Amino acid sequence: GAKALALSLMADTSILTLDLSDNWLQGEGAAAIAEMLKENGYVSAIDLSDNKLGVEGAKAFSTMLLENTTIVSLQLSGNEFDDHAAEYLAAAITANSKVEILDLSYNMFGDKAGEILGMAIAENTGLKELKISWNHFHSQGAAALAKGLGANIFLKVLDVSYNGFGNSGAAALGDALKANNVLEELNVSNNRISVEGALHIAAGLKENKTLKRLNMTRNPMQSEGCCGVLKALQANSGTGIEILDLPDIPVNKELAELCDAVKILFPNLLLRRGGNMKLQRKSQSKVELQTQPKVVGNSQNAVA
Repeated sequence: GAKALALSLMADTSILTLDLSDNWLQGEGAAAIAEMLKENGYVSAIDLSDNKLGVEGAKAFSTMLLENTTIVSLQLSGNEFDDHAAEYLAAAITANSKVEILDLSYNMFGDKAGEILGMAIAENTGLKELKISWNHFHSQGAAALAKGLGANIFLKVLDVSYNGFGNSGAAALGDALKANNVLEELNVSNNRISVEGALHIAAGLKENKTLKRLNMTRNPMQSEGCCGVLKALQANSGTGIEILDLPDIPVNKELAELCDAVKILFPNLLLRRGGNMKLQRKSQSKVELQTQPKVVGNSQNAVA
């Protein structure tokens, strides 16, 4: 079926967006689609999520991305990519400068993949949005991935939620935030980041001027970690933070006072505990995100 479809699309000039998600194309089907995309110069967005592409599919798409110059958005989530597949994808990420949006979430990347992809991200000159949530990056791989972010000067949106960054990964992210002056959105929710890790990220926030949205929900960073993040904002008059999502934890006197002080200092900051689940839905559009009101108070999830 994939071969027949690919043949019909080989010379098609009218289809610009192609959604083939959830079709179990597997490696052979992916190879057929990849060969078509070498010839087709019109498709700019393609969704191949949940197709069990595996290593063979990663290899086929990596080869295609070395030739294709029209694809801007590529969705490859849920395709059973592992550390071996990362080797092929890294080659494409390093060389391809046309893809701006890449989704590699819900795969099986481990620490080795973190090292490989981290180096590729550092070299990439085109990506603006990278989603790599729901994988298996832990301390070593997470740190390598974060190090790549620090060297990248194009990426604006990074989602590494639901991994296992821990405190060492958070420390690397903190260092990256000190060096990076481009990133605007960072999601590190559910990454086993405790007080120590939160303070490392806070150290990066103290110097960063460009980050606008930071999601730290579902991390065991306690009141002390939340206070550290808020103090970092207090100390950075040039911060760009517009939306800050902190874990839903009991508020003690120090945290409550810090929240009030930060809201006075930055009246347009949207500060929430526990996050807004609507913003975490996969279907939420960028337009809805951008029109989210930047107000504090009178919101169920706002910090009172």
